[in-house]
Amino acid sequence: MGDYVLRRLYQALWVLIAVTFVTFFISNMLPGDPALSRAGQFATIEQVEKTRKLLGLDQPIHIQYIKYMQRLLSGDLGLSIVSRQPVLKELGDFLPATLELTIAAFCFTLSIGVPLGILAGSTRSRWVKSAIILSSLVGVGIPVFWAGLVFQLIFAGRLDILPLAGRLTLTVPPPPPVTKMYLIDSILAGQWDTFRDALSHLVLPAFTLSLGQIGAMARTTNSAIASVLHRDYVRTAHAKGLAERKVLWRHVLRNALLPVVTVLGLYVGFMLNGALLIEIIYSWGGLGTYAWIGIFRNDITVIMGVTLTASLTFMLVNLVIDLTYPFLDPRIQYR
Repeated sequence: MGDYVLRRLYQALWVLIAVTFVTFFISNMLPGDPALSRAGQFATIEQVEKTRKLLGLDQPIHIQYIKYMQRLLSGDLGLSIVSRQPVLKELGDFLPATLELTIAAFCFTLSIGVPLGILAGSTRSRWVKSAIILSSLVGVGIPVFWAGLVFQLIFAGRLDILPLAGRLTLTVPPPPPVTKMYLIDSILAGQWDTFRDALSHLVLPAFTLSLGQIGAMARTTNSAIASVLHRDYVRTAHAKGLAERKVLWRHVLRNALLPVVTVLGLYVGFMLNGALLIEIIYSWGGLGTYAWIGIFRNDITVIMGVTLTASLTFMLVNLVIDLTYPFLDPRIQYR
């Protein structure tokens, strides 16, 4: 197991290097001038050129990349061209909000999508199965930004039961920053009013982010269960007179979990990508908002920092998913 983890981490290192290479060169092809963004809109040509030299943007692009990688290997993600603050520090401010949103969306996907898939795969009612599959197709097909706007209109506008946007009400003080995730920090501080307010703000964006993944997870779980239901060991369990519920939980689900767990890891990556739109719609102030600011200002170091963080998070999640396989199926051994 230890050798396998080391090999995966070694592979992840090369993937990250490839990500930095592609992202760096694409970022430098974006329209706009980072030196002008740093110097200011009303800077003279001489001031812009001086700023370009100060930032090292006057050097060939491959030299800029080599210097960036040298800083990166020492743990330095560089300074934001516009704010002049360390990117690592700013990521520490924005990333917890996105993690909180993604974890909540993941919980929605797991707690709604998987049970729906189990029901669709195990029910004998054609109407129930068709309704679940149709609903999942609708959920997958709805654009995230449209769903977010509709949910805001219904639940915040018409019904007025959930907040429109933001992470906290303006009159509610944030909890002392420990993890910078408001739900966890409010629990640690014992601020239950803050917890309830943060939870009410989290429901809409998290559900919107998970909507497509819920439908996809229901279809995946349904397919996995359908492929197992007709196996010989399931027929044998039925022939022994075991109750339907016991056959489902002991024999069917355990053998159908591998593809479901695999897809769950991929969906985390999809949710990280989808957080960009969701955070803008709901004014969430997370990594997606930080990425949008970096792209809008042509801040290359910010774009690189966000890309690396998202890539690293996605790879770590998939590594954890891989390590769960031996616990789900003892026949799988990592050497």
